[in-house]
Amino acid sequence: MRRSTFSPEPDCAIAQSLGVIGDGWELLIVRDLARGLARFDELAGSLHISRKVLTERLNGLVDSQIVNKTAYQDRPTRYAYELTPRGRALLPVLVALQDWGDRWLLGDGSLTGTNAADEPPAQRLHELVGQRVPYVALPSIAGTTVDVVDPDARATVLFGYPATGRPTRLPDGWDEIAGAAGCTLENRLFAGRYDEFAAQRIAVRGVSTQRTDEQQAFARAEEIPHLLLSDLELELVAALRLPTFRAGGYERLKRVVLVVGADRVVQAVRYPVTDVADAVDWALTTA
Repeated sequence: MRRSTFSPEPDCAIAQSLGVIGDGWELLIVRDLARGLARFDELAGSLHISRKVLTERLNGLVDSQIVNKTAYQDRPTRYAYELTPRGRALLPVLVALQDWGDRWLLGDGSLTGTNAADEPPAQRLHELVGQRVPYVALPSIAGTTVDVVDPDARATVLFGYPATGRPTRLPDGWDEIAGAAGCTLENRLFAGRYDEFAAQRIAVRGVSTQRTDEQQAFARAEEIPHLLLSDLELELVAALRLPTFRAGGYERLKRVVLVVGADRVVQAVRYPVTDVADAVDWALTTA
C-alpha cells in the first residue's frame, strides 16, 4: 500500500483526511470525475498516469467510499466511476486549492475578480471550447433544480458573475476588487435583451454562488426574466474549473460568459469580461 509508514493522528481531522486523499493523484482523480470523466481510459488519458497507479488509487477511493464504481461491460468487466456524496463534499476543497494556486502560484498574490487574457485562468477557460459540459443540476429561482444547459434550446448562454448587492450587502472593499462590481448591471442588460435571445431559441442562465433565496429576492426586485442558478456547493465551478476569488467568507465566481450548443459542447468563451454591455451583444451574436 502507498505511504505505509504514514500514521495519521487519531484525533486530527486534517491528518485523517490526508490519510485518505493526501496523495496528489487522488485529488486529481476527484477533479476529473467532477469534470465528467467516468471511465478508466478517460482518466488515464487525462492524468497521464500509469494504469497500475491509477488502479491502486481508484481502488483506495472506492474503499474510502469517495468513489463508486459500476460495471458497464462484461467480458472483460469494465467500470464507470462517479463521486459519492462523500466525494462530492470534497469539491469545495478542490475549488479552494484552485483559487489558492491561481492567486499565489500562478498569480502575484493580489485579490482580483478577473484576469488578463494571457494568464493561466483565462487560458484554462478558453480550452473549454470544443469540450462537453457534464450534466450539472443546480437550484434555480423558479424553485426547481435544473440542468445548467437547457435541453430545449438551440443554445444556452451561461454567464457567471460574482454577486449582486441586493438583498444581501456586499463585503467591505468590494468595489476595490478588480472585476467584482457590475453584476446588477449585467443582469439588467441580459434582461433587457431577453426577448431577442428567446426569439432565437437561446436560453439565458445566470450563475453565482449566492443562495437561492438571495437570488430570488434580487430577481423579484429587478424583474429578471431569465433563470438564475445557485452554485453554492461549487459543482459547476468544479466541473468546468471556473476561476473564483474569495471575498466575504465565500468563493465568488469571476465574471465569464459561455455559449453552449444543444449538444452540450462549449462553442465560445468570453473571458475576461471587461465590457459587460459588449459581452451581452457578443453572446447574442455568437450563440
